Amino acid sequence: MFRLDTKVALITGGGSGIGEAIVRRFADQGARVIIADLAGDAAQRVAQTLGHDAEAWAMDVADEAQVRATIEHIATTYGRLDILVNNAGVSHVGNILETSLDEWERVMRVNARGAFLCAREAVRQMTTQLPQGGVIINMASVAAQIGVARRLPYSTSKGAILAMTRSIAMDFVGQGIRCNALCPGTVHTPFVEGYLARNFAGHEDEERAKLHARQPIGRMGTPDEIANATLYLASDEAAFITGSALVIDGGWTAQ
Repeated sequence: MFRLDTKVALITGGGSGIGEAIVRRFADQGARVIIADLAGDAAQRVAQTLGHDAEAWAMDVADEAQVRATIEHIATTYGRLDILVNNAGVSHVGNILETSLDEWERVMRVNARGAFLCAREAVRQMTTQLPQGGVIINMASVAAQIGVARRLPYSTSKGAILAMTRSIAMDFVGQGIRCNALCPGTVHTPFVEGYLARNFAGHEDEERAKLHARQPIGRMGTPDEIANATLYLASDEAAFITGSALVIDGGWTAQ
């Protein structure tokens, strides 16, 4: 079950953390993976460990020309695009009074604009290839569903991801495209460690413990746990699921 043999998958932000775990899980299940990351060297590092089943691609998800060129390359090289995982993202700590316009636009540029551009070009390809169709998986967050203190632009951008997911699902269900979102809780990644270093220098251990504790299950999630859920949504076993948001948060939103 959950095989992706012959499938061509593009994973953004695939050079580290959750994205890297998704890349590896998809490759394990037979997919041909294109690892797109702003840090091209990180994408190349992952691709080199996977051999001929992976290709690294340096790409800024918020750059329209780069996104279009990437999808065109995939279509020309592999003939089709079966799966897009919109995983690339950035964060920011601050409430509305602590957030500058530049910080707001930085987060929205990557998280909302970037996901829009990648999804638009993927839909364009998926509706013209034969046979039609494909799967789009957007990385949202529990911060799109509940209030999380001092996460204004991040929460807003992830709320936009949920709305976009439902719109794409309804607009293109007739063309064989399924679109779903994942809503992780806090996942222990280099992204989180960077956040701790930037915002809580000298108090990382204390703040890390708080991040573990806010999930009723008693710990942060792991990238592999998110990758497993992503694999399910990408697979044919999830053929009846579209327009949904799968929450993986250790019980955080159940409280």
